[in-house]
Amino acid sequence: MHPFFMTYEEALNLAYAQLPVFHRDGRSALRLGLTNTANFCEYIGNPQNRFRSIHIAGTNGKGSTSHMLAAILQCAGYKVGLYTSPHLKNFTERIRVNGFEIDRQRVADFIERHQDNFIRFGLSFFELTVGMAFEEFARQKVDVAVIETGLGGLLDSTNVIQPVLSIITNVSYDHMDILGSSLSEIAAQKAGIIKYRTPIVVSQADQTIADVFRKEADRVEAPFFLANLRFQVKKYFSHKGLLRLFVQDQDSHNLQKTYSLELNGLYQRFNLPGILQATEELKKQGFMISMEDIDLGLSQTVALTGLKGRWQKIGVDPLTYCDTGHNEAGVAAILECIRATPHAQLRIIFGCVRDKDVTKLIQKLPPIAMYIFSQASSPRAFPSSELQELAKAYDLHGISIQNVNEALTYARAQAHPNDLIVVCGSTYLISELQNI
Repeated sequence: MHPFFMTYEEALNLAYAQLPVFHRDGRSALRLGLTNTANFCEYIGNPQNRFRSIHIAGTNGKGSTSHMLAAILQCAGYKVGLYTSPHLKNFTERIRVNGFEIDRQRVADFIERHQDNFIRFGLSFFELTVGMAFEEFARQKVDVAVIETGLGGLLDSTNVIQPVLSIITNVSYDHMDILGSSLSEIAAQKAGIIKYRTPIVVSQADQTIADVFRKEADRVEAPFFLANLRFQVKKYFSHKGLLRLFVQDQDSHNLQKTYSLELNGLYQRFNLPGILQATEELKKQGFMISMEDIDLGLSQTVALTGLKGRWQKIGVDPLTYCDTGHNEAGVAAILECIRATPHAQLRIIFGCVRDKDVTKLIQKLPPIAMYIFSQASSPRAFPSSELQELAKAYDLHGISIQNVNEALTYARAQAHPNDLIVVCGSTYLISELQNI
């Protein structure tokens, strides 16, 4: 007999112990395919069919795009569900309604109710979480839910939904052992979220990748929009903690408008066109979204949704940032932000997981920086001492401090007030930072 009124901690510990978890187990935790999720969702009454949804995939930018779009819809007066993964601090971050995280006792109740179904449906931790999110959004009667894929698209558990709009932010190299070794193969997996006659917005893509998406859109008669062709960012810079972007709308007599984003990493310029195109498509479907809603949502995304870890300032004197960029494109984007930030000595705290192409990540890092190699407390983490040794071959020098908070304390003690400290390389590393 199961215990009654399981606590939140007890329930999560049970789920972590009994289910495959990607951040701990890596590829072996994946259940590629929709069968398990579809069967489980049917068992709990197909809650995903009781609310409108927007589906977002992409190698980088899907989390930022999800949160900015959710913030805009909240400002427009809609009750908005938001499902993202992984979480940084607390599991409840994955499931939000109008910015409020799911109640901990609801998490406990859901896991307790379905612990007998772990084996019955062959669930992974992620599949359980997807079902939990859908049930919560249906229970709260959200007007619309923004659903971020976990990995890929075609075989991702979230792909059981029938959205009113699909968005693909971009395609770059990540999870090649699962999604494919070429950008076209990875794009084909992302293209799996494109549904029959459902508009598909691509935030940015070169011609080859755009053709992959356009071909699939044509096959299923889905209206296709390459957003950066219409919304062109002409100029951008950081100002008073906001990223200001001058955007020209090619479809509206070259109308130019300035947008101010609370998410001030320069790489957000690649996400904004997709967000603007998405709001246009939603308006066509009857969503009432004003320009004021867009401006307010973009300028208050963190306050409205609780997003963390995107070029997030976590200290001054010395200026300190953290960023969850964890693949080649993500690291390149962080370096662009570093170059745009005036500083004396650059100090980088870096850690990554074993199943990345660690050598390619290290090759992108600047030799001019002083390094502290660190690691998350996960079995998938690349040992910081091995990372230190590997980095020497690429003229990156520093020390190894396993605990990221101890590494940050050391870096701050060594730094001058006008230095710059950046913590990056792994979402799991950032999640262990205190006070963010």
